[in-house]
Amino acid sequence: MKSIDTLRFGGQDVLPLIEGGKGVSVSTGVSAGHWAAAGGIGTISAVNADSYDQDGTPVPQIYHGRTRRERQQELIRYAIDGGIAQAKIAHDISGGKGRINVNILWEMGGAEEVIIGILEGAPGLVHGVTCGAGMPYRLSDIAVRFGIPYYPIVSSGRAFNALWRRAYSKAPELLGGVVYEDPWRAGGHNGLSNTENPLSPEDPYPRVLELRRVMRNYGLGETPIIMAGGVWHLEEWQDWIGNPELGPIAFQFGTRPLLTQESPIPNAWKRRLLTLKKGDVYLNRFSPTGFYSSAVKNSFLNDLRDRSERQVPYSQESGDGYEASYGVGARKREVFVPAADRPRIAEWEAAGFTEALRTPDDTLVFVTPESAREILADQTACMGCLSQCRFSNWMQKEPYTTGQKADPRSFCIQKTLQTISHIPPGADDDVIMDHNLMFGGTNAWRFGTDPFYANGFVPTVGQLVERILTGR
Repeated sequence: MKSIDTLRFGGQDVLPLIEGGKGVSVSTGVSAGHWAAAGGIGTISAVNADSYDQDGTPVPQIYHGRTRRERQQELIRYAIDGGIAQAKIAHDISGGKGRINVNILWEMGGAEEVIIGILEGAPGLVHGVTCGAGMPYRLSDIAVRFGIPYYPIVSSGRAFNALWRRAYSKAPELLGGVVYEDPWRAGGHNGLSNTENPLSPEDPYPRVLELRRVMRNYGLGETPIIMAGGVWHLEEWQDWIGNPELGPIAFQFGTRPLLTQESPIPNAWKRRLLTLKKGDVYLNRFSPTGFYSSAVKNSFLNDLRDRSERQVPYSQESGDGYEASYGVGARKREVFVPAADRPRIAEWEAAGFTEALRTPDDTLVFVTPESAREILADQTACMGCLSQCRFSNWMQKEPYTTGQKADPRSFCIQKTLQTISHIPPGADDDVIMDHNLMFGGTNAWRFGTDPFYANGFVPTVGQLVERILTGR
């Protein structure tokens, strides 16, 4: 195994090991602080992080606003307060070692307000801003305003080229590194383009080499590239380490820090990670963001998949293949479906899926009455957690709607992520885990085969970093 040399990030030499940012209340100040204390770069998530009252109890994120816009302003305030709280915790734990970055999703509702609010409220405690989930052109402007490095997340050299030409070329001195997030292997939301096949993963080496070629064209040959997605044992990446063709390379770990003593995820989630088999993580397109996302197969994802399969096209007018009349909703408003689909509809209704919900694609999906009530209630309660949401048809800009029908084939991502990360005492955590979204990288199955985790061993963050450095 080649030795791992330090790299310079944010004015300090640190281990080229980065904790990946993971959404709602998962990458916290505790996990980030301990990762930095171990000599690497810890990452706190600015996506609706927890804040605390005077007794140290997490403040419930409850919304009182009458409109979606009012509720979004509440959400932004929660996110700023939470981000500041987590930055202070991480700073105290790290003891000045390593670096602390904050991760923001560009397509998060109020993303710019949130990151600016955190940086203003935690001066000197954050050493860099990582940002992906979209094309964050104004990330460099924010970095310049606060004088800290920025780390865009991209999935191709082409994406970085567009960002550089439009914005980043104006602030090259603060570009701390470029995160290449593998769109087939990373957990959470991924950047697959319309031309890439989600079922055919590509070798990351030539893609990262192309990214380096683009960067060298702009004089960025020594700016580190951070490989994210699919990294487990560093000995599997020996050809990347010290490779002059690739230039400086660091490695980001998003999935492995889930299973540490400092990880805030529920114990049921940790137990589930230890039992995963290859193929148990599913790259799906149910997310209300419109992006593909990588999550553990469970009842939650199965329901979304089955819901989309109980789907038929419809028309407001009879003719052109739409001959069979069908009544939708409590008032049984007449629409027309293909006659060939009528027997399938009868089967679904007999099985209890009696409610037909319209989609933006002029189809009907069939769900149970209970599910229909939950879907409609979640859409109504939208708090604008995304810049635009296909599930609720929210858009951050006036008139605060996409102008499309809300899509019942998706889900409220804020609700499920808050639920899974804040299981109340006495609740059946295994049931809650099975019925909510569990993000994870496609290599998460390796927890069950890696001898490091034998007999259910859960390491500290420090022990995990030490293990990673062995290469094994």
